[in-house]
Amino acid sequence: MNENTQSTGAGAEEPAGGSAVAASEGKPRWKLIGPGLVVAATGIGAGDLVATLVAGSMYGYALLWAAVVGVVIKIFLVEGAGRWTLATGHSIFEGWRRLGKWTSIYFGPYIVVWGFVYGATAMSASALPLATALPIFHSNYDVIFYGIISGLIGAALVWFGKYHALEKIVAVLVGLMFVTVVGLAVATLPNVPELLNRLIPMIPEGGVIYTLSIAGGVGGTITLAAYGYWLKEKGWVTPTWMRVMRIDNSMAYIISGIFVISMLVIGAEFLYSAGIAIQSGDQGLLDLADVLAERHGAFMANVFLVGFWASSFSSVLGVWNGVSLMFADFWGRTRGLAEDHPDRGLGGKYYKAYVLWLTFPPMLLLFIGKPVGIIITYGVLGSFFMPFLAITLLFLLNSRHMPKEWKNSWWLNVVLVIIAAIFVVLGVNELIGAFSG
Repeated sequence: MNENTQSTGAGAEEPAGGSAVAASEGKPRWKLIGPGLVVAATGIGAGDLVATLVAGSMYGYALLWAAVVGVVIKIFLVEGAGRWTLATGHSIFEGWRRLGKWTSIYFGPYIVVWGFVYGATAMSASALPLATALPIFHSNYDVIFYGIISGLIGAALVWFGKYHALEKIVAVLVGLMFVTVVGLAVATLPNVPELLNRLIPMIPEGGVIYTLSIAGGVGGTITLAAYGYWLKEKGWVTPTWMRVMRIDNSMAYIISGIFVISMLVIGAEFLYSAGIAIQSGDQGLLDLADVLAERHGAFMANVFLVGFWASSFSSVLGVWNGVSLMFADFWGRTRGLAEDHPDRGLGGKYYKAYVLWLTFPPMLLLFIGKPVGIIITYGVLGSFFMPFLAITLLFLLNSRHMPKEWKNSWWLNVVLVIIAAIFVVLGVNELIGAFSG
């Protein structure tokens, strides 16, 4: 490919310069949603939806503003990761290495332990709605069976690293989520004036940490950092794609914000108004399904379970693909391979090794439960990832490696400092919970 052309990611060549901008102006904006939709759908799993549901059940619409702030936070973080990749041509991990070897010392153990525990969590979350709607053994073996099947199917779908296929599958899953979750929220006939009134920030008594958790936790995972990798696979690889990237990122997180607000509406209208408490964790969505079955019949409950499954399985696919790609980049860099070496890319041997790591060892946890020691390690490492991402982006986007025209403005620096502070508070709280729980 010569310097006057660049790949569109769809098998065609476009002239460099203003072509990407023209694309953003000539197409309906929803058609430009691509990697952003993948990262947003991957980040918002069943656990995030139930956290928002519980917030609605506990505080009604009081934390609606925090959910909206959470969406804005992710837009800034993902935009930063995407801007680094497009402006420099380097992956986010390559950027981290330029901050020092300490980043690898943290990231290496984190991605290994995180993958082991998250693999079991994601398979279990995908299995729960299937085991509830289509029981075979009528016991815990249903969750184990469907969890294993979910992991194997997820691994098979991403094994060869076909990004465009992943994007299409995730779009279908997001469509299912939209029809079921948003449809259910609309069906509750929410109190719109009250909903709009709650966009004014306020913190319920005793709810500081919970408020921060809603603002910072929903859709916040390692997959935020995978955005730059998916941009590359899409074919958006130079600064000329900056505007398209920003449209993609913003529109995708607006869609994810609609999901989050819908779950809060469901919690407020179905649960808060009736004084119904549900469990935390993925089990809370099954509790909601029971409430729906009691009030509106089994059909409505099963429709919701479809949305529950779509949310969970989209996370399986996104993580199996995106985090495996991040691991391949990390391990290839550790082995001294060039940044464009096939083994550091999608479908390479390091990528496939991590897909296997996400799939098979975690199956043991489906049988024996999650050992306390592993959970504590996971909690300790995980509590620092979002602060790690926010702080390192603050340094990278102001560093000498960043072209001047794409560096942070002063107000972006202020925003990232505030975001980093939120995640530091949440990280310390998570760290305390990991050792005290």
